[in-house]
Amino acid sequence: MLDKRSRNIVIALGVVILGILITEVVRPRPLDWRPNYTISGKVPLGCYVLFEELENLLDAPVEEVTKDPYEFLTEGTYKQNSTYMLINNWYYLDESQVEALYQYVSEGNTVFLSAHQFGNFLSDTLKTEVQTNYDLLEERVSPQFLNPVFSKDTAIVYEKAVRKSYFTKLDTLHAKALGYFELEGKEPLSELNFISVSVGKGQFLMHTLPEAFSNYYLLNHNESYAARLLSYVDTEQVYWDSYVKSGKKVVTSPLRFILQEPALKWAFYTALVGLLVFLLFTAKREQRIIKVIKPLENSSVEFTKTIGHLYLQHKDYTDIIAKKINYFLDGIRTQYFLDTQKLDEEFVRKLAMKSGKSLEKSKTLIELIRRLKEKTWHSENDLMLLDKTIDEFKY
Repeated sequence: MLDKRSRNIVIALGVVILGILITEVVRPRPLDWRPNYTISGKVPLGCYVLFEELENLLDAPVEEVTKDPYEFLTEGTYKQNSTYMLINNWYYLDESQVEALYQYVSEGNTVFLSAHQFGNFLSDTLKTEVQTNYDLLEERVSPQFLNPVFSKDTAIVYEKAVRKSYFTKLDTLHAKALGYFELEGKEPLSELNFISVSVGKGQFLMHTLPEAFSNYYLLNHNESYAARLLSYVDTEQVYWDSYVKSGKKVVTSPLRFILQEPALKWAFYTALVGLLVFLLFTAKREQRIIKVIKPLENSSVEFTKTIGHLYLQHKDYTDIIAKKINYFLDGIRTQYFLDTQKLDEEFVRKLAMKSGKSLEKSKTLIELIRRLKEKTWHSENDLMLLDKTIDEFKY
């Protein structure tokens, strides 16, 4: 039983833990503004809303691709006149992925890329360069289109959780400017944020403001800009990339999975605190003295030693050799299933084959056994020779 002081400490600790749990459960969770761009992400910078409406916007079926772009495209199961859509805050594609995308586009398909960075391999292949302003996150930008069909819209403004990226280099033979950031006193072409690059029969559509496709801006009166961007996509099938995403969940251990789930996380913490309290109050208890029990002696070893001494004193080598030969032959019968009644040449051959020993070593041992069995009197040297020969055969 706990004394009064210990009981009060346990009650106080329990009240504190209960208060922490209640506070954690009832307090409002802050918005997570980290880039996500997954189809299940309902946070501000997720793509749940876009994916739900994408099929209606493009009037084409949409298929989620969870494989590596290289693996998916090299399988060759995609439809022609299709669009591969990649939206994330960055894309650092390797050489094999870029080659697969390049081949896909050259066949007459479209790759729609929206990110702040596209990686060195893709930029070098398409002869483009992008500059990103990493100094200021909450930058105010107003994207516009060069197409006269889309009139200038001064209401399109992005200023929360936005990084400004724009093209500083283009391949003038194959690239075409489609959109830009509006800046007072500067030419429209000074900060391009939307271009197309022709490759073979298809094109790359490259856009540097992925926040335009996020839940936050699609639900806050900026959906018209995203719709105009997607109007450049004329396709019969859309493939949505879910392989490279900043918000993709990667579980590498059971503990990490537990800490990602709120209910499991608090259950884990509660169990740890309970274990700590248990150890704290049980450490004071004295453990009863454990009686030392002497282990039983191995009588079989003592018996063997006694029998060995008796034989040694009487020098009955013949009986020892007979028992040693019988013990060895019994082991041959048990392990290799050989008949040991006839120790002839055929027996020697089978013994060598089943034991994996050389024919010469097997023949030497069996001939020694036959010779010793024929003798009526044996010496100490005979016993030592038999023991040595059997050990060499076994080991």
